[in-house]
Amino acid sequence: MTSSRLSWQDLQPNITEYASVFSRIAEEETDSLAAVQPRLLNALARLQQQREGFPLLLVCSQENVDYLALIAHRMARIAGEPAQLSGGHYHIIADNVTLQPPGDASHPFTGTGKVLYADWIENDQLFGCVRLHRDRLQLEPGLIHRANGGTLVLSLRTLQAQPLLWLRLKRAIQLGRLEWLSPDERRPLPVSIPPLPLTLKLVLCGDRDALAAFQESDPELHELATYTEFEENLQIVDEDDLLAWCRWAQDVAQQANLPAPQADFWPPLLREAVRYTGDQEVLPLCPRWLLRQMREAALQGDALSEATLLSAFEERNWREAFLAERMRDEILLNQILIETEGEVVGQINGLSVVEFPGHPRPWGEPSRITCVVHPGDGEFNDVERKAELGGNIHAKGMMIMQAYLIAELELDQQLPFSASLVFEQSYSEVDGDSASLAELCALISALANQPVNQQIAVTGSVDQFGNAQPVGGLNEKIEGFFTICNERELTGEQGVIIPAANKRHLSLSQEVVDAVEQGRFHIWAIDRADEALPLLTGVVWRSDDDNGDSLLRRIQDRITQFNQQEASHRPWPLRWLNWFNQR
Repeated sequence: MTSSRLSWQDLQPNITEYASVFSRIAEEETDSLAAVQPRLLNALARLQQQREGFPLLLVCSQENVDYLALIAHRMARIAGEPAQLSGGHYHIIADNVTLQPPGDASHPFTGTGKVLYADWIENDQLFGCVRLHRDRLQLEPGLIHRANGGTLVLSLRTLQAQPLLWLRLKRAIQLGRLEWLSPDERRPLPVSIPPLPLTLKLVLCGDRDALAAFQESDPELHELATYTEFEENLQIVDEDDLLAWCRWAQDVAQQANLPAPQADFWPPLLREAVRYTGDQEVLPLCPRWLLRQMREAALQGDALSEATLLSAFEERNWREAFLAERMRDEILLNQILIETEGEVVGQINGLSVVEFPGHPRPWGEPSRITCVVHPGDGEFNDVERKAELGGNIHAKGMMIMQAYLIAELELDQQLPFSASLVFEQSYSEVDGDSASLAELCALISALANQPVNQQIAVTGSVDQFGNAQPVGGLNEKIEGFFTICNERELTGEQGVIIPAANKRHLSLSQEVVDAVEQGRFHIWAIDRADEALPLLTGVVWRSDDDNGDSLLRRIQDRITQFNQQEASHRPWPLRWLNWFNQR
């Protein structure tokens, strides 16, 4: 078997091949938004050109002010100056209100094609109101009046929380006029006010759940609307993609009045971006995430540089590490038993990601998984499931792992052993299938009576053919096990086994990278479950030599030996019947 050990260069995104990009970022001014959000801009242009039907654009995006403002500003740029004014001019004399054609752009009810946005709206804020002060009538415009002839960008959840606002807004756009209504049905307006002609385009922004609720509540309009997405990440294929991302980040900094990033600022930002997306070839486009990194770096000094950004990361990690450190102390004080030395039969170090409610980020830590086998009817007991602490996905992973093992044994009768697997000292729900590879190795160790090296931890899931499948939270898991080993002193034999498909998700801390480079810690990437077993047990799963030693042969020999012992203890009529059946 070829070596599956990863080099230190594999543990972080390869930035050296893009070194020339960082010097080209400020060479020319480009439309960075168009480069990273072409679908969004296409949909905005289509909405601006729309002349028939209900002018509605649905955008799958976050609903905060940053996103709404960005979309509104780009829509205003696409729309340009209006060809004509919209709305009109209200002339009030005593109790008589008349509507005159628009003539002066300064009038509050004359629309100039503005693009306005709001992340929260009330009735008066949207539709305006009628005020009567000292017998003097006054009309106050709302967002819909000021955006007349242009576009209104709103949060979808805001309208869903106030369905009457949505029904009135929808009707006004459909009819092409806005009628003045009293907010209290029991008290009508003191005067009759002519409706205002309305020409309005509407952009509603919401996440997938909000869009699904909108589709269910108004399926006809949802079908007629234009749909697009604010893409949350960018796939990096070549230098042009990375250049587009850097220019987008630079524009975000410029719009926030932050200094321009220096050339050495980009490598640590890229490594943190990969941790955020979980993929070396995908970078985040979220302006809020980018602004957070840049603002925290700016607090460390006057420039956006490598030194200020690394200092910001270090400070943030320290601020947020209290809970993770306390839980790891439980392991170091042997209150939670995790072995990082020696060998044990049927015991393995799995890797978990802890997500605590209210904590800003998850962290990884090892979990002790044990398995015991005994004579039985072939049942594999998932203790977590029976104790109602195991989720459905975890149960699915257990059943897939069992199916693979039974198929590999090629038995013509039921397995004469039963097994029991459990996450030791786990008192909360366990879900996900990322421990199925570790559980399989623990089960094989117990069946073959071959000890597992406790210096190695395992993460990954398996399918019914024994292929190792990628899992999430990889960086946190590796760093969690590394921290425990490092606190107990690295031996040079410790490490983690991961699925090979997870290599693209690696963006480990510099401390782990340095330890791997110095040979004090190791990471192995495997394609199949049987590749993990020699690393853990020192014995291969299946031998090409018929007489060679292997874990599979040991299990088969143990089954044969057990069946022979069982047969020798049976009464002679049953032994004769068993011999007859085998014939």
